[in-house]
Amino acid sequence: MTEGACRATIDLAGLRANLGLARERAGGREVIPVVKADAYGHGAVAVARCLESEGCRRQAVVTAEEGAALREAGIQGQILVMGGLGDARESRLAAVHGLCPVIHHPESLAWAREASASREEPLEVHLEVDTGMRRMGIEHERAAELAGEIAGTRELRWTGTYTHFASADSADTSASLEQIRLFRGVLKQMRERGLDPGLVHAANSSALLAGGELLEALPEAAAVRPGLMLYGACSAPHEDLERRLQPVMCVQTRVVAVRRLRAGDAVGYGSTWRAEGPVRVAILALGYADGVMRSLSNRGEAWLAGARRPVVGRVSMDSMAVAVTEPSPEIAVGDLATFFGKPPEGGAGIRVEEQAEAAGTLAYELLIRVGGRVPRTFVGAG
Repeated sequence: MTEGACRATIDLAGLRANLGLARERAGGREVIPVVKADAYGHGAVAVARCLESEGCRRQAVVTAEEGAALREAGIQGQILVMGGLGDARESRLAAVHGLCPVIHHPESLAWAREASASREEPLEVHLEVDTGMRRMGIEHERAAELAGEIAGTRELRWTGTYTHFASADSADTSASLEQIRLFRGVLKQMRERGLDPGLVHAANSSALLAGGELLEALPEAAAVRPGLMLYGACSAPHEDLERRLQPVMCVQTRVVAVRRLRAGDAVGYGSTWRAEGPVRVAILALGYADGVMRSLSNRGEAWLAGARRPVVGRVSMDSMAVAVTEPSPEIAVGDLATFFGKPPEGGAGIRVEEQAEAAGTLAYELLIRVGGRVPRTFVGAG
């Protein structure tokens, strides 16, 4: 690894444009951006500050630690802790920083009560209802009962209720519509008990990008909860056919060596690739320690010298190799190569979804894998 060889450029103008698209698709509903996992690898503090400056009153994370870090960075709006509280330390963080934990079960309610005990004002909470994801949230059959317990707790202020779609990225919306049916049934039970569910939300990025059907099926919802689309990527090809999403992260590195190979010469550990004829191979200072999945060995691509170049040989911890097989400008040490994203200096680049497909994963994973030794540079602050 050459010091300073790698960089990730974060385009905040693209982030704002994607927020605008989310608001357009939301049709007047409030947008609650999801900035968990360091804003999907983009840098949570800078991203959250940008989103708050654009008028986002609430943002969502998963852990109390993530929420506390945003508070310490000056974020003023409501910070929804979707993972809830699970121990005394998380409760203290929620109390000190005025976070809004999500209640999933009676145990998380107990921790929220403990968090509120040291505060002068009630702690705001949301309730998650499990309608089919079967990950977090109270089972829909028990949700109204737990809601009643929350409403009867003076030290807490219940201000929102939501569910999470398991299959919104599918072109077949039947499973999501069934989840909405169950969720609406829970909301009805709450109203029949005289309970106010507060701010209702369900739609994620896929639900927003797929069209209005899922939004229209849940008229009670006053907010949406996008994550991935804010960062310029989508979960399925049918979600952004017009290519309106703008990539936000561009991961680049430099050529640190150029090798001229003859027919039969091998590249990398295990000699899994051999040249069929004379070829130039550029060694890039980017490897699996930086987020390049090893499954991209002999499958992925990089953008170099104005074209896509195939990854050859195994991806190493600190480097990867690409072949330059056709006539092109001379490749030299120090040249910039793009792993994914739109190069700031120009060129088509490679979408993170394309690289993820080659790796056998999703854009989510590639984004959050970009390692800590890859410095983030923020542009387009506006």
